[in-house]
Formats: sequence, structure tokens, C-alpha cells
Amino acid sequence: MAATPRYRSPRAASDYGEGSIRVLKGLEPVKQRPGMYTRTDSPLHVVQEVIDNASDEILAGFGTRVDVTLHADGSVSVEDDGRGIPVGLHPQEQAPVVEIVFTRLHAGGKFDKRSGGAYSFSGGLHGVGVSVTNALAARLDVTVWRDGKKSTIGFADGDVREPLVTKSAKGEDRTGGTRVQVWPDPKYFDSPVVPVDELERLLRSKAVLLPGTEVTLLVEKTGRSMRWRYDGGLQQYLLAALGVDPLLPPFEAEGYAMADDETYAEGEGAGWVLVWTEEGPLVRESYVNLIPTPAGGTHEAGLREGMFNAVRAFIDAHSLLPKGVKLLPEDVFARASFVLTAKVLDPQFQGQIKERLNSRDALRLVASFVRPQLEIWLSQHPEYGRKLADLVIRQAQARARASQKVEKKKGSAVAVLPGKLTDCESTDLARNEIFLVEGDSAGGSAKMGRDKEFQAILPLRGKVLNTWEVERDRLFANAEVHDIAVAIGVDPHSATDSPDLSGLRYGKVCILADADVDGSHIQVLLLTLFFRHFPRLLDAGHVHVARPPLFRVDVPAAGKRPARRIYCLDDAELDATLEKLVDEGVREGSWSIARFKGLGEMSAEQLWETTMNPDTRRLLPITLGELALDQTRGTMTMLMGRAEAHARRAWLEEHGNEVEADI
Repeated sequence: MAATPRYRSPRAASDYGEGSIRVLKGLEPVKQRPGMYTRTDSPLHVVQEVIDNASDEILAGFGTRVDVTLHADGSVSVEDDGRGIPVGLHPQEQAPVVEIVFTRLHAGGKFDKRSGGAYSFSGGLHGVGVSVTNALAARLDVTVWRDGKKSTIGFADGDVREPLVTKSAKGEDRTGGTRVQVWPDPKYFDSPVVPVDELERLLRSKAVLLPGTEVTLLVEKTGRSMRWRYDGGLQQYLLAALGVDPLLPPFEAEGYAMADDETYAEGEGAGWVLVWTEEGPLVRESYVNLIPTPAGGTHEAGLREGMFNAVRAFIDAHSLLPKGVKLLPEDVFARASFVLTAKVLDPQFQGQIKERLNSRDALRLVASFVRPQLEIWLSQHPEYGRKLADLVIRQAQARARASQKVEKKKGSAVAVLPGKLTDCESTDLARNEIFLVEGDSAGGSAKMGRDKEFQAILPLRGKVLNTWEVERDRLFANAEVHDIAVAIGVDPHSATDSPDLSGLRYGKVCILADADVDGSHIQVLLLTLFFRHFPRLLDAGHVHVARPPLFRVDVPAAGKRPARRIYCLDDAELDATLEKLVDEGVREGSWSIARFKGLGEMSAEQLWETTMNPDTRRLLPITLGELALDQTRGTMTMLMGRAEAHARRAWLEEHGNEVEADI
């Protein structure tokens, strides 16, 4: 009797039909997969969406205060004195605007980026903010003061509970504003409690970034109340947070594009304050349109680049660099503390929680304002420049000494490196990267586009051998596998071995293949090699997959926006990008779309900007989850094992409807 396939679903194939397709409407997608839209460890982020809306009113020039209350019943209220959310009927939807804002994904005033739009600069990106808050709330009440009237509307589980009611606000001493009170639904969160300390930091940052704005927090259970107002702005805040004397006075400046700027939209730019210290903890905070970006991003990269180029220019102009010392950006950045607040017209964040800015233009935007102003400041205060130069040079010398120690330890038994390896100059393991590149053509672009200081290139010819069932002593019979092992400096091993990783030559081993089906196949084959024969590299977080774009969208100038070039990873990101362009007011069809057939089609500059530049690329770390390790091993056996054809067939029959064919 034939054995039952291990990977066949107990559900019969005939059960899959037209009725199997479920269409999620309204806020259902958020309720089904809340983690795709917000953090689910606590309700802080859904509350932050409401706070961000209040802050955006002040950023737009309306309102002077934000009041937040943590109520004893677990609810949170946020109140501002801005214009108030519009409550009239939407011209197309014929429903109250305030209802649409809280019940529809991708709806809001922040899409209107054209001149005169409600929010030229805002933290909102996808228009899903407060609608997500409503979707994940057991109850949500909104009160709006606008045009001498007071309007109220109530929601429960994302749906309208109490229809909109509008009456005269006569006798109330206010002309405008919005109050939102939300009761987060505990079933969507690991903990239903809003962490007060994190909320405090968030509100304090709003006060810092909006000088003259009063921000308050009241905790009803304890009776504790807090008030923040920073008329001194970024410098006052940074010096208070730093707690130690700086090496030289703070450098505070700002720069924003003018109306006649041909590269950036009017108002785009940044404000910042920089401080260098010789010891002690560092303070580094960045924001985009008032949204905290704790994971940094391209605006921080622009600050770092501008700082480095300005300091290097001062050192070169005064001939301060000792012979044999090479400066790197991290030498300038190592002892720097900063607060950076950027204004970007259409910010692209990593994920809905907006922890990291991905907008590639932001790097050049911030760097273009930081460098000239810091250069002028150092030239006007040469005594500051010399102190800073001394600190930076000492950092560079310490880094060089550390890397020499590593080289001395590794230098006794160096294998003959593969002839096709284009190695990097640095010996700093933590910084070095090797790209395993599909094909000689792409390898050529990668060699020209890389930073030769710390990036090495190893081109691979054709598809790598499937090594799932290859014995360790037969691995080196394959030239590609041999070259990979020798280049990275680690011998093949099993999960139970304790291999010697002291010979590892690169902190990051990056798989770089085309963004199509063939490229995905090569990725799988290389990941099979690492999972089966180099598992300790995965354990230590050394293996990554580079994510080159599949599409390039060339957008003509429109309104306040100059011409631009947008790269998209896949079809889904392309669709989202085109939707957003329409929402911005770009005429549909005015853009052109190019599809990269392979990495070899990309110029060296494009490959660097999209895939290899640490500041603008998207690099996916590959790690092993302890809980899923056995499941992963079983799945890999089914997919890569020679004797698993029957199991693969059953798996394909079960999941064939999920494939996204690249035709």
C-alpha cells in the first residue's frame, strides 16, 4: 500500500474553487493581519498615529498645543487646537469625510502633495494611519470643533457605532480642533497597556521639533501630569540629553529648498544640531516630518556624508592629515551626537511603522545642505576645526591599528584566493562585504559600481550545484563551491561542528542575483549551500540576500516635484508606486516604466545606488529561527532532495495556486 505523502494537505484538491477566494473589505485586512500595519507588542503605535495627525496640524501652521490623557479605563485621548477634521460630505464618496478618514484604508489629506495641499509635509505616507487605529479599537470616539460647530461620531470594532451629529458650539471657548479617544482592543496586542516611558519620549520629541508648542500628558491612575515646551529647540534638547561637556560648541543649522530649486521641492530640507564628545554615551535622534526614525535611514546617511566631506575638506585645506592615515566616514561620525529633523515631500519608509527612511533622494538632499554650512562654520572657527580634526585623526589611527592586529592574526596561513575574485582593500572584518554575483556581465557592473575599500566581488558562472545531498569531502570537486569557500575563508561544516571562524574574511556574505525567477533559483541554491554546509555563518548573521529592483519608473516633473526616478522591487511595489503617483496628482500614463531583464542591464551607478550602497540598498539578513529549524530542514529536504519527487509534486498541487508566474 502506498504511503501517504508527507506534504499533502488533508483537504482534497477539489475543495479549491471559486468559493475558496475570499475578498477582504474595508478594515478587514488590518484585523486579519494587524502585524502588517502596526506594531502589536503594545497599542503605542496606533496611539502615535493620532498624535502624528495632531502634530501635522501644527507642522502645517495651525494649532499650538497637543494634550494626551491616559484614562483610568485604559483608553487614550489626544486633543489638538488645529482646524478640525472636515465633517462635510466628500464630493465623490458622498459620505462624511471624518467617517471616511477613520473607516477607509488609503484615505486622507496627506496624499494631496500639490501646491496648496492640506499637508505638503507630513509623516503620513500610506493613508492607513488612523483607520488602522480604528480597526484595532474596541471603541473610538471623535469630537471635532470646526466653523463654529461641534461634531461627534463614534465607532466600535472599526464600524460606525454612533452616526455623525453636528450642533452649534456656542458657549465653547474654542474655534477649532479635534479630540480622539480610543479604547485599544486587547486581543490584537501582546500587552494592552501603553508604555508610559515610551509615550513620554515621543511627546517630548514633538515639543522639541515644534518650538513654541505646548505638549502635555496626564496619567489619570497616578495623577501624574507632564508638560513640555522647548523654545530653545534642538540645541537645548541635545545638550540636556547629552549630560557631558562637548569638545566644541554645538553646530546648529538648517537648509531648505527654495521655489526655484530644480532638484528638490520647495520646503524640502533639514534642520540639525551636531556635537562631538571625547567620551561618554552618544545621543542620536532623527525625524522625518516629525516622525521618529529610530532605525535611521537615508536622511542620517546624508548627514554622515555631508559631515565627512566637510571635515575632510577642512583637513585637506590645512594639511592636517598625517602621512599614511586614511580617513573614513565612520572616523568623523564615531564621536558625534546629533538631532536631525528632515522635511521630505513624499517620504518612503520601511514598513508602515516608519522606523527607517528609505527615500534615496533624502541622502543627497540632506548632504547638499549639511556640507556647505559645516564647511563655512569650520572655516569661520578654525580653532574648532583643528580640535575636531585632531579627534577624527585619532579615531582613524585607532581604527588602522585595530585592523592591523586582525591582519597579523590571520596572515600565517592564507589560502590562494580565486583568480576571478576582485578583493577589497580593507581588512576590517566588521566592515568588509563580498557579493556572490550571478554572471560575468553583472559581475562587471558590480566591480565598477562597488566601493573597492570594503566590497569584494566574486562572479559565479551559471547555476551553482545543488549541494543538499553532496558529501562534504566531494564539495570541492565543484569549482564554484570551492571558490566560494576559499574566498570567504571558512571550511564547510555541519550544524553540530565547531568550525574555526577566525579565517573569515568578510562580515557580510551577500547573494546578488537577478530579480526574476532564475535569480530566485540561484538564491535558493546558494542558500542551500550555506544552510547545509556553512550553518555557523547563518547562525552568526553573516549571510544576506541583496534585493535589486525589477522595475524603474521615470516620472516627469509635476507640480512642486521635479523629475525623478523610482526603483521598485517587484510587481506589488510597482502597483503601489503607480497608485501613489496618481494620488500625488501626476498625470496617469505620463511616466515610463522599464523592466530590468537582469543585473547586467543596470549601469554601475544604478547598481551601486539601488543594491550595493549601504545607505540606500535593501539587504535582507538570513537567519535561522530556533523554533522553525526542524520545519526548515524538512522543507529543504522536500524541495532539494533527489528522492523527494513525489512529495514535491504533492506540495506543488497544494500550493500551485499561490505561484506568481514571471512570464
